[in-house]
Amino acid sequence: MSGDLVRWFDDIRAGDLAAVGGKNASLGEMYCALSSQGVRVPNGFALTVEVYRSALAAAGAWPRIAALLQGVGADDVGRLAAAAAEARSIVYEATGTDVVRSLVADNYSRLEAKYGAGVPVAVRSSATAEDLPTASFAGQHESFLNVSGLDELVEACRRCFASVFTDRAITYRNANCFDHLKIGLSVGIMKMVRSDLAASGVAFTLDTETGFRDVVFITGVWGLGESIVQGKVDPDEFHVHKPTFSVGSRCVLRRRLGGKQRQLVYGRHGTAGSTTYIDTPADKREEFCLSDAEVLTIADCAMRIEDHYSRLAGESRPMDIEWAKDGPDGALYIVQARPETVVSRRPAAAVETYQVKASEPAIVEGRAVGEKAASGPARLVSGPADLAAFQSGEVLVAATTSPDWEPVMKKAAAIVTDRGGRTCHAAIVAREHGIPAIVGAAGATGILKNGAMVTVSCAEGEIGHVYAGTLPVKITTHDAANLVAPRTPIMVNLGNPDLAFKTAMRPNDGVGLARMEFIISNHIGIHPMALACPERVTAASDRDRIARLTRGHATPSAFFVERLAEGIGTIAAAFYPKPVIVRLSDFKTNEYAKLIGGGDFEPREENPMLGFRGASRYAHPAYAAGFALECAALRRVREEMGLTNVRIMIPFCRRVDEAARVIDTLAQNGLKRGENGLEIYVMCEIPNNVIQIDAFAELFDGFSIGSNDLTQLVLGVDRDSELVSFDFDERDPGVMEMLRLAVLGAHRNGRHVGICGEAPANYPDVAAFLARLGIDSISVNPESVARTREVVYKAEKAVPEKLATLPA
Repeated sequence: MSGDLVRWFDDIRAGDLAAVGGKNASLGEMYCALSSQGVRVPNGFALTVEVYRSALAAAGAWPRIAALLQGVGADDVGRLAAAAAEARSIVYEATGTDVVRSLVADNYSRLEAKYGAGVPVAVRSSATAEDLPTASFAGQHESFLNVSGLDELVEACRRCFASVFTDRAITYRNANCFDHLKIGLSVGIMKMVRSDLAASGVAFTLDTETGFRDVVFITGVWGLGESIVQGKVDPDEFHVHKPTFSVGSRCVLRRRLGGKQRQLVYGRHGTAGSTTYIDTPADKREEFCLSDAEVLTIADCAMRIEDHYSRLAGESRPMDIEWAKDGPDGALYIVQARPETVVSRRPAAAVETYQVKASEPAIVEGRAVGEKAASGPARLVSGPADLAAFQSGEVLVAATTSPDWEPVMKKAAAIVTDRGGRTCHAAIVAREHGIPAIVGAAGATGILKNGAMVTVSCAEGEIGHVYAGTLPVKITTHDAANLVAPRTPIMVNLGNPDLAFKTAMRPNDGVGLARMEFIISNHIGIHPMALACPERVTAASDRDRIARLTRGHATPSAFFVERLAEGIGTIAAAFYPKPVIVRLSDFKTNEYAKLIGGGDFEPREENPMLGFRGASRYAHPAYAAGFALECAALRRVREEMGLTNVRIMIPFCRRVDEAARVIDTLAQNGLKRGENGLEIYVMCEIPNNVIQIDAFAELFDGFSIGSNDLTQLVLGVDRDSELVSFDFDERDPGVMEMLRLAVLGAHRNGRHVGICGEAPANYPDVAAFLARLGIDSISVNPESVARTREVVYKAEKAVPEKLATLPA
């Protein structure tokens, strides 16, 4: 009989869900199938569902529980709480038998024989309707950590059994149409991983915001990982790119240092299972909780787990995985794995975008969850007592949230929390219900006032914004399956790495313009020369800011190379293996001067538009050290990250001799044209580029027409001047003739030619004209892709073949 009541992990497989619940079935599957592949799972055993069912049957509990839950819904919070509490009490009493105690004692002694007397264990609930591909039940039932001694262990098991009837579990089952009485609960007892002395966290085998499947997304904190779920801290975040990892390029794609303000550790008074928060020491907050090698180890385990479960399911199966690092032995363990059930189930057919028209700066900022936007009155919730007053459609504002709040949270228009990362409880609930949320928005509860109308926007990328008032929100929906596919590749212009995964999931043919200067401005903020030569920075305030921002890096230069490589690499990884054309930084001197330390390195020019910019900067001694850093970042992306789909593009190259000097400078910095497949393009944006296109074609692999600069230089119109802006028109016959000559000239030399200016997006007739010329690619802003594809498709239908016979 005991064989039906207790199963050890080495005797459990995925098909045993009905006997041991989803969590234990998954632990057993990994323990048996993946341990030989380096996936460490702590040993343990499970009290089966039969223990739960037979205990309740012996106590005559089923009819009483059925009567309690009859007609209970989430709308009547008081009745739900009372019924749930009574049901838990019934289960707790029913499982306090000698049979249960004997089963726990006999099997715990086997763990003690292997790991030592009083070995601490984790006691975790595992329901039969848990960790399913269609419903995760994450956080619905109780778990207890660092439990040791028989009495404490039996107590923890009984409380786990009783947690099948928490308020939140009842609400979740109602929402997902599960029968309360048909759900069974098993309890897993496994050797405790002492992550309280090290670190722990969560890994997803997709990006949790966009559903992009080519990355592993890892979060981590010091101490126990429950602090992430509870949203008590802002965790570290890491991304690893699966395709390049699988072919041997073992490199962290992207990392973000979290605040890690507090850490969850075991109670200081020796009480088994108790935990407490302590402040994280300042030096530990400034340090990543994982080394790059450890991040890659977790990513490797995550990919192996995903591959294994996908084979079992016969279809792709993204996974939600909990990891923990053991303090005593330093090893990394997987303590849970379940199918990801929210982002991976989104329909892919619809492409929906949100745009918020804001005229004033945001009043609160934090980490964006989702990509939507919504407005409503703010409602501050400081604790459970405030939930009764919450009205549907309000914006829930809190320091953090709790699983017990879920019935109210799903009625919110949006959620804003002071603390938490993108895998905290608030983020999980918001994602599951399609609610825009901003987490880690420090000070939100002090800034936002009860009843004040606000607009919460997660539409601008990684950073979410809360604006005062009700702002107009434009929602555009396209059916991706029905978008036409023209012969001409339609690429995208992109400068924000935070939008890369989202953009890459829409129909596209790669990136025609990745703006390096945007990454430098928004993700670094410091002048490259100020990092290459910090001793030349004169302002004490700038020196202090540089020291603060680059803390933790070997040198200020290393900070720049890492951050720029991560920004470029994120864009390249998102679109891999499609081409990504990265334009070298094209700041003008007045723009460079605005960066931290920039005033010490930039001259004052009367007309920066025509001054020290583009190619003239790269081969000049005054910027040599800064350019070397740009090149080092590009080398890291192509060589270490393995993202060889990156092509380099030189902007504003005035003369052929200047082009040759830049090509030589790139080679001197380890970026030699043709080596490792490197292609180098040039912007075709100066009339001389068109007039001498045959000579430029000898030095470059391709051209990208920059319609903005080409128009201003053909027409003699300063596009920065409001006084003459009315004369700026890309459709002028002179400009259109330049476009024609550029396309024909590039093709005459067997070179690729595309356009990355705004003209095709602004004027469909320009896009149609270029398509009829047979241009090789058109690159537009992401919002313009659907319209441009349609325009180009119609133009191609009107002219079945490229107009190769046009006069030169």
